[in-house]
Amino acid sequence: MATLEAIRQLETELTARYKATLCVNADLNRTLVSFQANKRENGYRWFKYKEGFSANLVRYILRRVGIESGRLIDPFAGSGAALFAACAAGLDTEGIELLPVGREIIRARQLCATEKKATIRTAIDKCLQQRPWVTRKKSGLPAFTHLRITNGAFPPETERAVAAYLAACDECQDEAARTILRFAAMCVLEEVSYTRKDGQYLRWDYRSGRRQGAKIFDKGTIHPFAESIVRKLTQIRDDLAGESGSLFSEPAEPGSVNVSLGSCLDILPATESASFDCLLTSPPYCNRYDYTRTYALELAFLGTDEERLKELRQAMVSCTVENREKDNLDAKFGASVVERAQHAFTRQALLTQALEYLDSQKEAGLLNNTGIPRMVRNYFWEMTLVIAECARVLKPGAPLVMVNDNVRYQGAGIPVDLVLSDIAADFGFDVETIWVLPVGKGNSSQQMGKHGRDELRKCVYIWRAPTAKRAKRRGPQLALGR
Repeated sequence: MATLEAIRQLETELTARYKATLCVNADLNRTLVSFQANKRENGYRWFKYKEGFSANLVRYILRRVGIESGRLIDPFAGSGAALFAACAAGLDTEGIELLPVGREIIRARQLCATEKKATIRTAIDKCLQQRPWVTRKKSGLPAFTHLRITNGAFPPETERAVAAYLAACDECQDEAARTILRFAAMCVLEEVSYTRKDGQYLRWDYRSGRRQGAKIFDKGTIHPFAESIVRKLTQIRDDLAGESGSLFSEPAEPGSVNVSLGSCLDILPATESASFDCLLTSPPYCNRYDYTRTYALELAFLGTDEERLKELRQAMVSCTVENREKDNLDAKFGASVVERAQHAFTRQALLTQALEYLDSQKEAGLLNNTGIPRMVRNYFWEMTLVIAECARVLKPGAPLVMVNDNVRYQGAGIPVDLVLSDIAADFGFDVETIWVLPVGKGNSSQQMGKHGRDELRKCVYIWRAPTAKRAKRRGPQLALGR
């Protein structure tokens, strides 16, 4: 049976192997490598997408890796921060995003960058003047279509005001303006509700009437819909008018933004080989966060039903304990890719030991959730397949930049940065550098109480795509052709 000491020893050996690439980057901090730095950025600040990174980080990375033109891909596009920042720098960008929430944010920003901008501003001004959430009759309107996990999310008066507002939006004749008016409502759902996003789930305020856990949660101010929607509409209108600065700081020849709605596990295998000059992304972390729960209000707003919610959860790269093993990956990726991926995956001694340890802890009844070993195993297996496809779709020598967090379960630290980098090396990537943030992330209070405080690295990896020479050096079993 694997022990924590054996895992730590393997981590020491893996760290020594990549010691020359690990570099503390004083330019980086948790604000820059998160949504926080977007709070004052026009366009990026409209929707609080906490899982994204900042536009400033994208600009910084593009400068450092020397990408000024060409095509960029983000297989986990989220709210599109990488796409829009790179587009403004003159690159053509392609995104892949599974959740309809991210796609709706991107679509809203795309519309606001078209010739429809003036029409949208006029519609917002009209809405602010007429205030239909106040003046419109609220009886007989279609109810907010909830999911089971969002029932009772709003005070009754708020739910009626939302219904009145959406009914007025639907009467807007211009499709682009109608889309942005509805988008503004999606942006304020959390602040007018009893809920707060909290990583693995929605946290419910005590005033909701829902059963509380051991610790009562007080969200603080629950804003009236009228107050929140006026503030959001005004913010979008001012950004479009340039009153708070330019929304899109475009070069003489700006790039384009295109997004495919779906899983990168489906879309990457069908993407043309050697077609991108850069890949910049932040995949879901292996941290149990279930985005279908944290964004449940927004998903309900966009018409997601119970069956579709389950489909979305299972289609995600495995990052939550509810993910099951995906049984159709062999057919999607092809036998040769799967064979190479299995070679790269199984040779990860640290990962193998960690999984054996977690399995043993599960058998002993010591894990707080029995799905953790399955989640960790599937996360790294699916990410191995993603890395295999990234090696194929990037041009030789093109940079792949990834933001990710290391994790710890039951005292076993898993250096995601080193494991994924070592897997990437098996596919011919050159692990150029792993930027380490000066301040890492502490483990949870539960872990700390059992295993002590041990800071986890938060990193940005930079790999260079395989060249023909490097692919040949790795051996024929890892050749990159299909």
